[in-house]
Amino acid sequence: MPRRARRLTLAALVPLILAGCTAGPSTRPPVVENDGPAPSEKTTTPSQAPLPELAEPRGSAIDWSDCGAETQQRLGADGGEAGGSLSYSCARITTTLDAPDLPRRGIKRIAVLKAGTGPVPLVVVNDVDGEPGTLYAAKLAATLPPELLETFSLVGMDRRGTGQSDPARCIPSDVRATLLGHDPAAGLEPVLDAARTAGQQCAINLEDEQGALDSWRAAGDLDELRDQLGVARLNAIGHGEGSNVVALFGARYPGRAGRLVLDGVPDPSADRAAVLDGMAGGAEATLDAFGEQCATDPGCPLGGDVRGDVTALAEQARRSPVPTGRGTALGPGLVLRAVLAGLADRNRWGELAGALAAAKSGDGAKLSAFVEPMLVETEYAAARLDGSLATQCNDTVTRLPADQLAKAAKDLDARHPVFGAVLAQELAWCSPWPSRREPVPQLGAPGAPPILVISTAVDPVTPERGTIRAAERLPSAVRVAWQGTGHGALGSPCVAQATQAFLVNGTVPRDGTLCPA
Repeated sequence: MPRRARRLTLAALVPLILAGCTAGPSTRPPVVENDGPAPSEKTTTPSQAPLPELAEPRGSAIDWSDCGAETQQRLGADGGEAGGSLSYSCARITTTLDAPDLPRRGIKRIAVLKAGTGPVPLVVVNDVDGEPGTLYAAKLAATLPPELLETFSLVGMDRRGTGQSDPARCIPSDVRATLLGHDPAAGLEPVLDAARTAGQQCAINLEDEQGALDSWRAAGDLDELRDQLGVARLNAIGHGEGSNVVALFGARYPGRAGRLVLDGVPDPSADRAAVLDGMAGGAEATLDAFGEQCATDPGCPLGGDVRGDVTALAEQARRSPVPTGRGTALGPGLVLRAVLAGLADRNRWGELAGALAAAKSGDGAKLSAFVEPMLVETEYAAARLDGSLATQCNDTVTRLPADQLAKAAKDLDARHPVFGAVLAQELAWCSPWPSRREPVPQLGAPGAPPILVISTAVDPVTPERGTIRAAERLPSAVRVAWQGTGHGALGSPCVAQATQAFLVNGTVPRDGTLCPA
């Protein structure tokens, strides 16, 4: 289709797209309790630069090569079938390590994947502890509206220290097992000891790279990718914690920011305990929503009390760890971590229900699969915990002494009896880690073009209240609120279509637009 005709067709769709959404504050009761009043919505349109026009690359310096067969293998049977009509190309680019002791020096290799053949690149960044950005982009491309892929090709980037971007390998396997699997009811001292060992081993194995794995420098990698793609402005989607990298890119390089979409921005608060409190509340609200769905699904193998099933399984694993058939077993910590991972991906809720039912009967293999990518290094991929822990600790300044750690864990457990204590362990992960020597970067920048921020009403990873707080720090943010459940909202047809209208047509939605569940 000629480009002018395509633009006219998509423009005609905009009224239909926005008809599925409404504008205005939500009238629903809050689903996640937290201290203090809910953040307020913006009531005025911020002063901002116009949304930049789309432009095709002026000439890319990236040497792409076909990686279709490899990508289909990575996607697996279901994902491969869904993305069978797409083409995939892979490459590596070189960026600057820029370690704190070696500013603007050193080399870091970054893996990238291009999905589709649309003329304008749209970069995709995922959570640092989630699927590598290359794999996430390939899966996302298979689910987005086909019209969007007529304009854009998706370019996934593996965050530094993750995936195929020189992944961090520094935490011994038994230390990972303690960090992720220690019984949350048995105190924090073993987790602190494991965190000390992790910090020491990462200092030895990573050397200068240890302090260079953070979101600020990942934003610099985005600018290097933008330059090598041959575009003056970067168009990008950030998912979950990956939205932080995209937002920081907009703050560092406002004149190079194109059309940016942030799907679930994490809470920017410096109080890590408060952030984890919100995550624990969001996770338990998601667990309840999962239970409600299961109760209405005749095919769900669980009973009517999924919250009770999870807590009973954790207690069962405390008495007798659940075997996986791989020479390992799931204790209560790994049971809860696996459930958290399963709740984040609503597309896997059926799989999670089956895994929980099997684990109740003594077979933990299916449930273990949810947590193994964080825990286990394979022939094809490093364990995700190493790069995730390094990035998380470099991004935060919270370092609590042992007595405050114990109090925070006790408070979180009292407020959120299912997930509070296990998430509180993450406060201990960074306590022995070297303190950040640079100022914590701020998200917002004056003069930036409109940024589309998407929140999800019940999100176990980036709860809506935290995303609202982040949006309030972005002067040019406009928020679309999905009234659904799960981590990220691009799977919602209403959100996907509003995102398409923003990216393709430059239609900026009204701040506070609601998308129904």
